[in-house]
Amino acid sequence: MAAHPTAYERHAPSAALVERALAPSVQAVHWLEEAGPQARHPELLAPVRTDLTVVGGGYLGLWAAVHAKRRDPGRRVVLLEARTVGWAASGRNGGFCEASLTHGEDNARHRWPEEQEVLARLGRENLDGFEADVRELGLDCQWERTGTLDVAVEEHQVDWLRDRPHFLDAARTRAEIDSPLFLAGGLEPDETALVHPARLALELARVATELGVEVHEHSAATALRRTPSGAVEVHTDRAVVTSDHVVLATNAFPSLLRRNRWMTVPVYDYVLMTEPLTADQRASIGWQGRQGLADLANQFHYARLTSDDRILWGGYDAVYPAGGKVAARHEDRRASHARLASHFLATFPQLEEVRFSHRWAGAIDTCTQFTAFYGLSHRGRVAHAAGFTGLGVGATRFAADVLLDLLAGEPTERTELRMVRERPLPFPPEPLSSIGINLTRWSLDRADHRRGRRNAFLQVLDRVGLGFDS
Repeated sequence: MAAHPTAYERHAPSAALVERALAPSVQAVHWLEEAGPQARHPELLAPVRTDLTVVGGGYLGLWAAVHAKRRDPGRRVVLLEARTVGWAASGRNGGFCEASLTHGEDNARHRWPEEQEVLARLGRENLDGFEADVRELGLDCQWERTGTLDVAVEEHQVDWLRDRPHFLDAARTRAEIDSPLFLAGGLEPDETALVHPARLALELARVATELGVEVHEHSAATALRRTPSGAVEVHTDRAVVTSDHVVLATNAFPSLLRRNRWMTVPVYDYVLMTEPLTADQRASIGWQGRQGLADLANQFHYARLTSDDRILWGGYDAVYPAGGKVAARHEDRRASHARLASHFLATFPQLEEVRFSHRWAGAIDTCTQFTAFYGLSHRGRVAHAAGFTGLGVGATRFAADVLLDLLAGEPTERTELRMVRERPLPFPPEPLSSIGINLTRWSLDRADHRRGRRNAFLQVLDRVGLGFDS
């Protein structure tokens, strides 16, 4: 089958228009900048004896600390963060909080078919519980239960939407969000909420400290060791925390457990944020429902409105850095941001006067099952989860309860799930990981340029359970 330009390529704006739109942008995370100065937490400088140590100050670690104190207010909990609360993925993502715990129904159906309905129910309960926590804990995170609109931008994608309960033809889709590229839509009104991601992390830290959690920033954990008594020591450069139990929540960063070093790889996701739209610009695209927006390509885009009517536009490029190292130098990739700007202007030509104010990127912790995996080590005293693959805003709350259940040693509905009990396949060591991941990226791009048709390599991955198309 001959290569077929995508809708974004067929309707591409001029290079000059792209450059003009990007010119004012600064390399900075809008969410962290908008949240403003926050109370900082002291570095750990002296030895501590505690009941629970949490390693990582992102969503997973913060939810684990909060839920641990809510379960047992008398438990002493210490949280260690290598830099500052929420600075990494938790402060720079798109802010889509989804009900799905499994990266969609298809992934659950393929991997855990007998648990698909249970996983869907638990996901909905988790999202409802999240909303209740926002209200009960007073989390000032700009929560909006808006749902999502998935759109077809190619003819072959229209059929993928026809069995959706809320299928929209082109006219009805454009009545929701107006783009000449949109050929059909699938509206999911209740399975997604939008949040301000940095404010969510900072608010969870506030609640944690109010509950009595001792939060320490600039306190990177460097090693785990068991003591003769069976407790676990968490070492930093300046101090040691001796603890009965430990939660590891480091996600895309190297695990303190050697067995997990090749369970995840970092993949960089790129994002643009526009300046606030004028009233006329906002009227030209509609978007009165303020839904999250995503297209159906293998290399997909996602978009949303902010509280001050900016548009966040991200996705498409998913770049695996050579050697699999997380580093700031990967965050300002001109080609990726220019490609995003071009695709934005192809989608919304009526917004050609809009400028981008911010551009950034961040590392996603990806595993081969595309949703989190779990485990225990150190004779049941250390619990870990990682591999959320971009789904962590909502799924980390669920995962925190899984880890606390595992440490408690009492089986629950969550801990009995196959999704929790089984480990995915690890990635191979370098250079095989780079070869395999980049071949997969090339094949997904090729499928998008061949009306969705997957090549032999992707078909093999699909058959062995390693395929990814969302």
